[in-house]
Amino acid sequence: MIEIKLPDNSTKKYEPGVTGLEIAKDISPRLAKEVLSVTVNDELWDIHRPIKDDASIKLHKWEDEEGKHAFWHSSAHLLAEAVEQLYPGVKFGIGPAIEQGFYYDIDLGDRQLTDADFKKIEDKMLELARQKEEYHRTEVPKKEALEYYQKKGDEYKVELINDLEDGTITFYKQGNFTDLCRGPHLPDTSPIKAIKITSVAGAYWRGDENRKQLTRLYGITFPKKKMLDEYLEMLEEAKKRDHRKLGKELELFTFSQRVGQGLPMWLPKGAELRERLENFLKKVQRDYGYEQVISPHIGQKDLYVTSGHYAKYGQDSFQPIHTPEEGEEYLLKPMNCPHHCEMYKATPKSYKDLPIRLAEFGTVYRYEQSGELHGLTRVRGFTQDDAHIFCRPDQLKEEFIKVIDIILYIFKTLDFKDYVAQVSLRDQNDHSKYIGSDDNWEKAEKAIIEAADEKGMNYEVEYNEAAFYGPKLDFMVRDAIGRKWQLGTIQVDYNLPERFELEYIGSDDNRHRPIMIHRAPFGSMERFVAVLLEHTGGKFPLWLTPEQAVILPISEKFNDYAKDVKAKLAARDVRVSVDERNEKIGRKIRDNELKRIPYLLIVGEKEMTEGKIALRKQGEGDQGQMSIDEFATFIEQEVANETSK
Repeated sequence: MIEIKLPDNSTKKYEPGVTGLEIAKDISPRLAKEVLSVTVNDELWDIHRPIKDDASIKLHKWEDEEGKHAFWHSSAHLLAEAVEQLYPGVKFGIGPAIEQGFYYDIDLGDRQLTDADFKKIEDKMLELARQKEEYHRTEVPKKEALEYYQKKGDEYKVELINDLEDGTITFYKQGNFTDLCRGPHLPDTSPIKAIKITSVAGAYWRGDENRKQLTRLYGITFPKKKMLDEYLEMLEEAKKRDHRKLGKELELFTFSQRVGQGLPMWLPKGAELRERLENFLKKVQRDYGYEQVISPHIGQKDLYVTSGHYAKYGQDSFQPIHTPEEGEEYLLKPMNCPHHCEMYKATPKSYKDLPIRLAEFGTVYRYEQSGELHGLTRVRGFTQDDAHIFCRPDQLKEEFIKVIDIILYIFKTLDFKDYVAQVSLRDQNDHSKYIGSDDNWEKAEKAIIEAADEKGMNYEVEYNEAAFYGPKLDFMVRDAIGRKWQLGTIQVDYNLPERFELEYIGSDDNRHRPIMIHRAPFGSMERFVAVLLEHTGGKFPLWLTPEQAVILPISEKFNDYAKDVKAKLAARDVRVSVDERNEKIGRKIRDNELKRIPYLLIVGEKEMTEGKIALRKQGEGDQGQMSIDEFATFIEQEVANETSK
């Protein structure tokens, strides 16, 4: 018998070869109907794969990411099977599950797919799914795997297999379709009840612009049609909230091909919005003892070789800048932390000087592939709300907890209520991807977990998600329509202080290494504004919105009074404009509500005579009359309520 340990630490004994599905049936017949995948000793498996030795397991249903992963990974194979039947002779790249659904990269030869082909593919997938095709896993020797795909004439799979070690290669087969795959998959296709092909795009093979561009077909599937209907409703809402659309409507930012792809330009209203976000965080940082610094946009290549960034980001960075001096090379900076390390070294440090907290809104540059660029969320030049804390070991936990407090205050102020923390650790098996000693990594990982526990945080542990120089605490936020974004990160780093030979003199008069905490509550200003735009639908909180109010004169003869109202409100720091257009008041109201301006101040004969304004609130209509001072006080109080700790 083998011993199976369940998540509640209870154990059960089974015959060797028991499957996750059989264990689920033993626990509950209902669970057996719902289980989609199983984690066996931290590795995700098919529920019909035999477990031959003692193991710890966790069963996953649709509600779990691991369950959806198996469902959508199986659906990617179903998509490939359908496409191969509809378009014989196609070749396949990769087809992974992603956060929302799946995709498959396909070489269609001379064919081109459009939206008009989607229904035909969906129908074929449903036809195959109803046949209850079983997914069969087989381990295949490398020689045999190569022969299979060479005979089939699929050079993409041959290339992938050449990169794999013999003894690690598995095929999955359903119906007449066989694919190179690690899994996991469903037992069969029958749970796939609702299918939608969502989009088609181009994707260079292996992300290399010098390789062939394949057709990337995106899709999503569900176990119930009602779930698909709800998802499609969410997609429609997401289109309305698309930050690229809202950014244009609200005149916040723009892009120019002449300036360059992925390089956003902030228009006046967007620049004001961004400045308010920066000032908000600067005030919080001052309260927590941070000092602002400014570093250059470039640095000598050797700086990033020392830090390790050149080895890790060199291929994704803009290429070196060669100066007139022979052999001299500079890089556009991919990160701010090496500069801050050099700032720390500028003067000798004592243990009494620590912690030192250096903060900077520093712009960095990464050469993202053109196909990966997307509005403000994926750009080539972006500004991080970066800070680096240099502290003693006895200060580490306290400093880490203070950063958590800053991030939670930001979430509260900006109404991000639904979030989870993720402790991002390194790959348990492959340490070659990371710099630094195992001892330092273990200390850093322990410090993060202890700090999260001390704060009583609800967190998940994810392996293989750490930065190359240290583990992280990442904050995953769900927006108003349920999409998940990574906002805010805190990282513990023992490695850069060693690489840059940072020191302080301890109370024992000996030299010691400080510990470095990297933190960015917003992440990047560009991405944060994009997420905030989509979360709020462009209806920013009052303290942040570019225009808090607009004054609408009923006719031109009240324009002078409107300007007088604007001057008085501006003197009280209310952000207000005047709509002087010679339009009917109904048109002015409609137009300005579309601009998502929170308050509309209507002025006519009665208001001018009494020195008042008639107030309308965005989405709520008439609110009655107020004096100018009363409205200014009202705005001040609402802003104070929004930003109070």
